[in-house]
Amino acid sequence: MSQPRRPAPRPRPLLPRIALGTLGLVLIAGGIWYFTQRGERDSEGAYRTAQVERGDIRVAISSTGTLSATSTVVVGSQISGQVTDVLVDFNSRVKKGDVLARIDPSTYEAQIAQGNAQIASAQASLRQAQATLANAEADYRRKADLGGQRLVAQSDVDLARAALDQARAQVNSAQAQIRQQTAATQTTRVNLDRTVIRSPVDGVVLTRTIEPGQTVAASLQAPELFKLAEDLAKMKIELAVDEADIGQVEVGQNVTFTVDAFPDRQFRGKVEQVRLAATTTSNVVTYPVVVSVDNSDQTLLPGLTVNAEIEVSRRDGVLKVGNAALRYKPTGADASAPAAAAAAPGQGPQRAGGGIGNDLAEAAAGLELTDAQQAAFDAALNAMRERQAARMAQAQQQAGGMFGGGPGGGPRVVVAGAGDGNMQGQMRQRMIERMQQDFAAFRATLDERQATRWDSALKALIGARRAPIYKLVDGKPQAVQVRIGASDGSSTEVSGDIKEGDVVVIGERARQ
Repeated sequence: MSQPRRPAPRPRPLLPRIALGTLGLVLIAGGIWYFTQRGERDSEGAYRTAQVERGDIRVAISSTGTLSATSTVVVGSQISGQVTDVLVDFNSRVKKGDVLARIDPSTYEAQIAQGNAQIASAQASLRQAQATLANAEADYRRKADLGGQRLVAQSDVDLARAALDQARAQVNSAQAQIRQQTAATQTTRVNLDRTVIRSPVDGVVLTRTIEPGQTVAASLQAPELFKLAEDLAKMKIELAVDEADIGQVEVGQNVTFTVDAFPDRQFRGKVEQVRLAATTTSNVVTYPVVVSVDNSDQTLLPGLTVNAEIEVSRRDGVLKVGNAALRYKPTGADASAPAAAAAAPGQGPQRAGGGIGNDLAEAAAGLELTDAQQAAFDAALNAMRERQAARMAQAQQQAGGMFGGGPGGGPRVVVAGAGDGNMQGQMRQRMIERMQQDFAAFRATLDERQATRWDSALKALIGARRAPIYKLVDGKPQAVQVRIGASDGSSTEVSGDIKEGDVVVIGERARQ
């Protein structure tokens, strides 16, 4: 009996198999990418880094102040009276000698008329006294002749002489009275001239405090009638600079500032004067700094508040690093590596060869030395490096003994005290003296100009601030001592055993 045929199996669809294969390939590729990226992150290390760059650093001090005219003249009145005319207004441009206002002259005109009458009266008295004098002189001559002939008594001659002297005195008195009245009248004429208020300078009227009909009283002090700005093409700013920053401000430094009236425009000026008149407000000491400003286009107005920046230092084309590199300090195992490297005996000569030795070489390179001078410098520098290496080796031996367990056990602890500042000053002084001794033979070969520049560079190098930064070498931070220069708040100038393009550590990545 024949068995029934089974139906042939239907072929499975290809789409699920393709999807599974594709998914597998994606998972494999994702795994490869993940482990590749992880390996790259591991190769980068656990540090955030930045490169040493070459660029410009601008150091500025911020301050606020007020714009004013370079020369402001207050016009007042020396006499009292009623104002009859005011011929100028705010913003009026005036020339020297122009009439600004007039005061009622009636009082002074009347006083002049009275004075002229008194002078005329005094002149009449003088003529009368002169006539009396002439009569007295004739009478005295007659009686003197008769007295010589014994025809009149001597007492009559004496009386005639007395009358003559009295007549002369009356003439002198009348003349003095005329001069007195003339002087009084001249004073009144001067006051009459002062009833006309004139401009003492060429300028612009800033303020006017009088109106026609107003009475001016000048009994105690001259009242202020007008205020004139002599020249608004040149203005000044009075900045209030904090005592912590005033030591960096010098005459001639560039100043940039803005005003709220023109927020999209930046103006420039120069420091003209650093005044010694300190002002204390709420225990804050400030010094006034005067800045001269060119206002040829008459854009700036007196009284505007300015926000200024005084450029106290500018360094172009210097090596600089971000301030984060100076703040970074390694932790844990990372901190021990640089210390151990610095303490290794073989690092002594290398350390002595860098640092201040390189700085001295750079300073000498700018002196344009002759071959003989360069040879003397090289000899002094090599001798200094050898002495530094010997001192460093000795210091490392002493440091090993300190941690080797003394009689009391454990390391020696040095506590910083209040005298550290004086100690650092003494150390700098000793370093300067030692450097001067080390390079005495080299300095003797320099001329006066070169010697002055060398002494200045030597003091600057010794007195410069230094700080450690950490270069990334073979994935590990390595401490390098650098000299710190100008800083603009985000970047700082550095020099020493470091060059453009070096990678420095600025932080650590979070451990994952």
